Amino acid sequence: MVSLRSILKVIYAAEQAEGVGARVRRSIGVPNMRNFTPFLMLDHFNVSPDAGFPDHPHRGQETVTLVMKNYMLHEDFTGQSGVLRPGDLQFMTAGKGIVHSEMPFSEDGTNVEGMQLWVDLPKELKHSAPRYRDLRAEEIPIVKPNDKVEVKVISGTSYGVESVKELAYTPMDYYWYTVQPGGEFEQQMNPEFNGFMYILNGSVQMQNKNGMGELVKEHHSIFFNRDGDTIRGKVPETSSKTDFVIIAGQALDQPIVQYGPFVETTKEDIYHAFNDYQSAKNGFEKARGWASEIGAGVDEGLFRVKSNSMLSQGVPLEPAAHKVITKDEL
Repeated sequence: MVSLRSILKVIYAAEQAEGVGARVRRSIGVPNMRNFTPFLMLDHFNVSPDAGFPDHPHRGQETVTLVMKNYMLHEDFTGQSGVLRPGDLQFMTAGKGIVHSEMPFSEDGTNVEGMQLWVDLPKELKHSAPRYRDLRAEEIPIVKPNDKVEVKVISGTSYGVESVKELAYTPMDYYWYTVQPGGEFEQQMNPEFNGFMYILNGSVQMQNKNGMGELVKEHHSIFFNRDGDTIRGKVPETSSKTDFVIIAGQALDQPIVQYGPFVETTKEDIYHAFNDYQSAKNGFEKARGWASEIGAGVDEGLFRVKSNSMLSQGVPLEPAAHKVITKDEL
C-alpha cells in the first residue's frame, strides 16, 4: 500500500545577494527553515559572468552543485580543478577542510544558472579527507514513464531506473523532473529520509490523503513530513511546463552547530574550525599563501586553459545526447 507523505511547510525562496555580486534564491538556511537534516542550505543561483564565489573555506559538510545553464569552474587548494557544463553535477566532500573557488563563465555573456545544496556529514566523517566526484550529464539516466513526465535520475531510483552509486557519504536521493501540463507524477521516498521539492518554474499540486491540495508556484519549496513513503502530484492543464527537483536524505540524529561554511556538532568544535582556518592547520595547511587562478574572474582565455584537461579526457564542452528510457522499456 502506498502511504502518502503530508506537507510540513511551503516556503517562498526570495532572491538575495550572496558571494561577490551573485544572486540566489535560498529556501534552506533561512529563518523559516534553518536546516532540515541532513540539509543545511539550498540555493537556486543565477549568476552573471562577472560575479561568483571566489576563494572560501568549508569544513564538516558536503556540497552538491548542479549547473543548468552555461558553465561553472571550480578550483581548490589541493590542486583539483574542473569545469561543470549544463546538466553536470559536482559532489564535494569538504571533510576536515577545503578552500576553493567557484566561478561562472558563459560564451555569450548570459547568466549561469544552477542549484547548490549543502549536506551535513555524519559526526564520524566530519574530519575525513576532502574528495570530489564530478557527475557528467551523460552519466545520468533519464526515464520517461509516459508522454508528460521525464525524470533525470541523479541519485536514487525513479520509476524503476537507478542512478550511479556512491556519490556522497550522506545517503541521499536527487531527481530533476520535467512535467508537461496535465502530467501526473509519483516518487517513492525512503521512510528514514527527510524529503522536499523545489519548483524551478511552473506550478504543481500535491496529492494528500483527502485529494489534491493547493497550487504551489515557482520558486517555492515544499517540505514533507516523514510520515509516508511516497509523494504524488500533478501539473494542472492550465499551467506551463514545470521543472522541479525532488531531494531526500538520511535524517541524522546529531546536533547542528554552524558558523558560515563550518559545520560541527558542538560550539567548541566550531571554535577549533575557525582557529584551524586562521592558523592554516589541521586540514587547512595548504591555505597558507594559496589563491586560486579563477577567483578574480574567468575570461575566454582562462576558460579554454581550464577546460583543456576535461577535453583531454574525452569530455566535450557540450554534453552529448544520451538514451531516454521510455515506458515500453520499463
